[in-house]
Amino acid sequence: MTSFKGEIIHSDTIIATLKKTLQLKEICRQISHQKIIDQAIEARNLTVTPEEIQTEADRIRYENRLFRSADTFAWLNDQLVTPEDWEAGIRDRILTQKLAQALFAKEVDRFFTENQREFDQVRLYRIVVPYLQLAQEIAYQIQENEISFYEAAHLYDSDDQRRFQCGYEGQLYRWNLKPELSAIVFSATPGQLIGPIEIDQFSHLLLVEEFIPAELTLERQQEILDRMFKEWLTTELNYLIHA
Repeated sequence: MTSFKGEIIHSDTIIATLKKTLQLKEICRQISHQKIIDQAIEARNLTVTPEEIQTEADRIRYENRLFRSADTFAWLNDQLVTPEDWEAGIRDRILTQKLAQALFAKEVDRFFTENQREFDQVRLYRIVVPYLQLAQEIAYQIQENEISFYEAAHLYDSDDQRRFQCGYEGQLYRWNLKPELSAIVFSATPGQLIGPIEIDQFSHLLLVEEFIPAELTLERQQEILDRMFKEWLTTELNYLIHA
């Protein structure tokens, strides 16, 4: 049971709420993943030192501006965890990182080389409207320089966030896009208006700002490592289910 705002909440109430809010499956998946991770860590005799835990704890405190011990204890109390719970969580995360390194660090370069094309990126702008006729009219206005792509996105896009960002969709990998759309986008010229294209009953206009060739940076190495580790966890869990 847990105490929250002076009220005792029993475990069966927590489980019932997780069920009603459709969150129980994800919690169970996380528990199963942790069991798989723990077994793999034990099999490889991986350990973590008190110094490593302290360094990570200091980093978290700095990020959350917890400069005094009293601030840290108050923050932990607000999160409904004890210092021991927090330290155990830090230990698990560090050991998980070490396991990922032990399993896949030597395979990252090969994976990147074999899939380098998929790590090409594009800075993409998009306008999405509900009707083809409206998309065609917007495209005509843009082509005739009656309005810029960014102004049109701010006025017409159906998504609030994208409208506020004047159509900016983000910096996307090739694999973030559907194959048929990826082929169109990555064959376009920066600054070229693309569309209208009908996708999922909406009309899309696209604009490529910049292509970013794939490069194996430290950040990219970590992304690949995380991806391989997640795929391994999924495979291990499916194996246990069907064993």
